Amino acid sequence: MKVCKFGGTSVATADQIRKVVDIVTSDSDRKIVVVSAPGKRFSDDIKVTDLLIQLGEKALSHENAESELMEVVDRYRAIAEDLGLDGAIVEKIELDLRERLARDKEDKLLFMDTMKAAGEDNNAKLIAEYFKFIGVNAQYVSPREGGLLVNDRPERVRALPEGDERLATLRDRQGIIVFPGFFGYTEDGTLRTFNRGGSDITGSIIAAAVEADLYENFTDVDSVFAANPTVIENPVAIKKMTYREMRELAYAGFSVFHDEALIPAFRKSIPVCIKNTNNPNAPGTLIVKERDYNEQQVIGIAADSGFTAIYVDKYLMNLEIGFGRRLLQILEEEEIPFEHTPSGIDNLSIIIRSRFLSKEKEERIVERIHKELEPDAVIVEHDYSMIVLVGEGMQYTTGLAARAATAIARSGTNIEMINQGSSEVSLVFGVKVQDETKSLKELYNEFFVKSYVKS
Repeated sequence: MKVCKFGGTSVATADQIRKVVDIVTSDSDRKIVVVSAPGKRFSDDIKVTDLLIQLGEKALSHENAESELMEVVDRYRAIAEDLGLDGAIVEKIELDLRERLARDKEDKLLFMDTMKAAGEDNNAKLIAEYFKFIGVNAQYVSPREGGLLVNDRPERVRALPEGDERLATLRDRQGIIVFPGFFGYTEDGTLRTFNRGGSDITGSIIAAAVEADLYENFTDVDSVFAANPTVIENPVAIKKMTYREMRELAYAGFSVFHDEALIPAFRKSIPVCIKNTNNPNAPGTLIVKERDYNEQQVIGIAADSGFTAIYVDKYLMNLEIGFGRRLLQILEEEEIPFEHTPSGIDNLSIIIRSRFLSKEKEERIVERIHKELEPDAVIVEHDYSMIVLVGEGMQYTTGLAARAATAIARSGTNIEMINQGSSEVSLVFGVKVQDETKSLKELYNEFFVKSYVKS
């Protein structure tokens, strides 16, 4: 049995939904379909989820939101009419949206979760209706009915294993199940959404719960590529990679798959295949537990900008028990997560995402470090990019780090930081933002372009 998930561009229009239905009905093993909210129809379009956020914010400000409401309804109406469905499904969607708008707004975050989830929820209802319209046995199943149980606030939303037993019964239902992605319910019935892109997570959770033979994630590209195709012209397609490799690349900037979505599939060893809705016969990229590392030591190269480095220097830091813990505790109390912590015997660097650091927080953190840790120096530097080489085979390859560093040097870039995890699946180079593109291109040439001649 296969669980398949279709992203926003795959369900943005009636034509795209017809492709989805053709894909699902072409393989009797495709039994559970997880869908996103309608995405962009063209480059300058607005995703339905973003329209719902605008609608929710208008409602929270107690302004008239009728025009925003009808903009959302009209998106669904256009899809329904093009599919040949009668007006009943559109009326049902409009009623649902009005009921959500009328709900209690005291807790703004939960109200916005309810509004955002309307995109996936109503699209699943519409798509299930189209399946039935063309004579296919199908049913919409809500996360609450299906058993997608999530934790309570204030912790970040995550699925609870207590819901797996009920989710597993989806396997035994007749016909095709259309399930909305992106959200679940707490034990007391409170709706909570995953992070943006969370429909990938829903698909993975269900695939693991029903012990699917394959989880297919349909998007708008033929496969995962070895580097960003907007930077590298015609990058190599990755045929097979491991869960850990995909997780590292997704976290480091590959937007094709949500970085949290692999965890449920990984735990149950469910293979994942990234495929293209617009070219379903392409083999795609298969994500598995293990691969032949000899075929390609480096599987991909990712780059992500928007990082800040906090450098702390103190003579004999290595002899001061608890120094690192106290430094990280300052960040914890300021509610700032960290990404990397490269260090020496007398210095420690903390790499964080700049979006977590306001000017006021930065000043307060520096002041606290000086006061509580009495360092010799504290320096904060912005505008860093992290370039990540990923590959399970790197740990078995002599001289790989030297090749990478030499390639970056050839581009005329100064390496600000190097960090390698204990698992040796990834190797991270910190560079200035302005050097990101040329470093990435030179690394791609070094590891993927066989005809490349070193100068």
